[in-house]
Amino acid sequence: MKYHRVGEIKKDEFLGKDIKIRGWVYRIRKQKDKAFLIIRDDRGGIIQCVLPSTIVPDITIESSLEIQGTLFKDERAKDGGYEIRGNDIKIHSIASNDFPIGEYQSTELLLDYRHLALRTRKMIGVGKIRATILEKVRNWFIENDWIEVNVPTLVKSAVEGGSTLFPVKYFKEEAFLSQSAQLYLEALIFSLGPVWTVSPSFRAEKSRTLRHLAEYLHLEAEAPWISLDDLFSIQEKLLVNLIGHVIKERKEELGFLNRDIPSLTEIKEPFDKLSYTEAIETLSSMDIQIQDDEGTRKIKWGDDLNIDSEKALTKDRTNPVFVYGYPLEVKPFYVKEDPETPGLALTTDLLLPNGFGEVSSGGMREDNITLLKSRIEKEGLKMNSYSWYLDLRKYGSVPHGGFGIGIERLVRWITNLEDIKECVLFPRTMARLDP
Repeated sequence: MKYHRVGEIKKDEFLGKDIKIRGWVYRIRKQKDKAFLIIRDDRGGIIQCVLPSTIVPDITIESSLEIQGTLFKDERAKDGGYEIRGNDIKIHSIASNDFPIGEYQSTELLLDYRHLALRTRKMIGVGKIRATILEKVRNWFIENDWIEVNVPTLVKSAVEGGSTLFPVKYFKEEAFLSQSAQLYLEALIFSLGPVWTVSPSFRAEKSRTLRHLAEYLHLEAEAPWISLDDLFSIQEKLLVNLIGHVIKERKEELGFLNRDIPSLTEIKEPFDKLSYTEAIETLSSMDIQIQDDEGTRKIKWGDDLNIDSEKALTKDRTNPVFVYGYPLEVKPFYVKEDPETPGLALTTDLLLPNGFGEVSSGGMREDNITLLKSRIEKEGLKMNSYSWYLDLRKYGSVPHGGFGIGIERLVRWITNLEDIKECVLFPRTMARLDP
């Protein structure tokens, strides 16, 4: 007899038919004559199975088994009103009776046992939502004629600044874990046109916040012959399309996570646009403070936006907002200076509403080799480490730009989860490398 997943059989067309499922014991309650088993299958599907107590051995939570029986509809049955009235059970493995994940556990214990906590309905839901996001992102790029590529994770030079690099011994040389695929994507636009990738990025930031990870999944895209306005439009269309698909395909998981779905359906393009100068004026009126070497002080023009500033700018918004036109000094060496407003960069960050803050950063890249060399020198970087990157400006430079989206930050907003560590299956932070 064919095995079925729970998601397949919770339909009236299967009522009265013989069913065979396999999975793990999620909950168990035994009475004198009947045993009630809540079974979870390998896709997180949950269904109640009722069997004669005489054929159910002493089993424990997370024991693996197979059950055969007939599907019935019973509104009293938990998780959807369907149940299997079983007539046969086969045990594969009796789990130890000290399973550490109960109904109420501390956050740290759940992180220590993340390999087991992945079996909880919350983490199953997160895993499915992540999968749908990645599937729909790929489909959107394919439908819009972008080419997917893969680039090195081991690199010789910094993209976002040397202070956040993870060094790695590479035979007789020193290498680093990649902070971004951007520089390699820039090389590929000359031969493949608009390109994109999704791969891990690594940042050795000593940050203990609800939105920082040392390793995160990074969606990055780069294209030739585009403008900053094009970058606004591309990201708007990508995110609006993505949100619609996630709502359609993962409504059950979003509901279990208590996500306010109507607020997601209200996300529309175009997104709001806010200049950096306007942002600083708004934050100054709110008396937002920042911390620097001189201590705590009021934010002023020339400061980069921090978590508190982004939260303040977005807490009352229902739609994402682009902040653009940052001071050149607070952005990396490769950003292009606005030719019409010297001192400002043609860059933009996308901030998510309701206080979630930055999810994307991007902009135009400096395509003038002389200006690029000057920026590299000013940043104190080694010119020879970027010789190949400079070649891109030496041989047929063109206007180009791109952006990068942090997948976990996107998942955090879509699911409305508080901590980004809940949005990745195996989180890596400055305090956690295990499991």
